[in-house]
Amino acid sequence: MPQVVKLSPTDDPFDRWSKTPPSQGRFQNDDEELPYVVELWSAQDGVLEQVVAVSASPSIGYAAYYAASREYPGRVIILRHLDRVISRWDAKTQ
Repeated sequence: MPQVVKLSPTDDPFDRWSKTPPSQGRFQNDDEELPYVVELWSAQDGVLEQVVAVSASPSIGYAAYYAASREYPGRVIILRHLDRVISRWDAKTQ
């Protein structure tokens, strides 16, 4: 199973170890769920192959969905918010 890694710049003044809160006023707890999920599905088998991205932000979730649709043409890409499917990409290559 792939490892999930949280990336941030080393000189970021608003990292989780800083005493200065981010502009939204609070840090996200590790146990909070990230409701937006971008998934890569197998078209033939109908099974989940990979979770491409997770996000708390709808705009970042959609940007990841859009990027995945360009990165994996002809594959089934699904953007979910919790249990609801928001968007689905099922392009057939020619």
